[in-house]
Amino acid sequence: MTTPHLICLDIDGTTVDHDGHLHEPVREAVRAVVDAGHHVTLATGRAIIGTLPVLEALGLTHGYAVCANGAITLRVDPDLPDGYEVLEAVTFDPAPALRVLREEFPTALVAVEELGVGFKVSAPFPDGELDGEPRVVPFEELMAEPVTRLTIRDPDSTSEDFDARTERIGLHGVEYAVGWSAWLDITPEGVSKAAALEGVRRRLGVEPAATVAVGDQRNDLEMLRWAARGVAMDNAPDEVKAAADEVTGHVDDDGLVAVLRSLP
Repeated sequence: MTTPHLICLDIDGTTVDHDGHLHEPVREAVRAVVDAGHHVTLATGRAIIGTLPVLEALGLTHGYAVCANGAITLRVDPDLPDGYEVLEAVTFDPAPALRVLREEFPTALVAVEELGVGFKVSAPFPDGELDGEPRVVPFEELMAEPVTRLTIRDPDSTSEDFDARTERIGLHGVEYAVGWSAWLDITPEGVSKAAALEGVRRRLGVEPAATVAVGDQRNDLEMLRWAARGVAMDNAPDEVKAAADEVTGHVDDDGLVAVLRSLP
């Protein structure tokens, strides 16, 4: 008899390629493990609105999804009015972090997520970088109420410079992860993909030893360490590979398929 596993998958750079394409072998492999009785949960930095199309493309109509790097947990069910409901949305006051960041990154773009809608932004982001229809608002409005996530993007900076300046100023009372570019996601303190997935694991009644996580970026580090089997993509940075139990193939070569096919 198959022991149901909780299989936690990052989206970009893991389940879909860097152009956002879902390859058919990956889709088929995901469907096969679901049909075998396993639980597949997407765990992503994407907003709700950017996660839903991937759930649909994979045929994941029941279960859970973790968005905004762990700040949001969804229950997915086609019988619900929208096909999903927000089980948990952890928020924080963005004003203190924004004041500090504005001094260090005066020309950076700022975005805060509007649940199920998209983002409010200080100015337009490069095309395709945010889900939904971003809405430009006054800077003060970005600080006006609690949010699940704050995103800082500096198109004129390198990832290395951005990372160094972020470390220099220090951010307190929040969690943050620098992405593949000059991109910073800030979430409430204690929030991570791993923390949200632990809640999903408990809801499903899956044993800790039956957890698998696959990812490719720094926001996946806690998730890879949390899982009994943490797998990094070959396209991941060295520090992510070092945190994993194993490394699979590149996303362009459908590296996720080998991991899914290895499950009992």
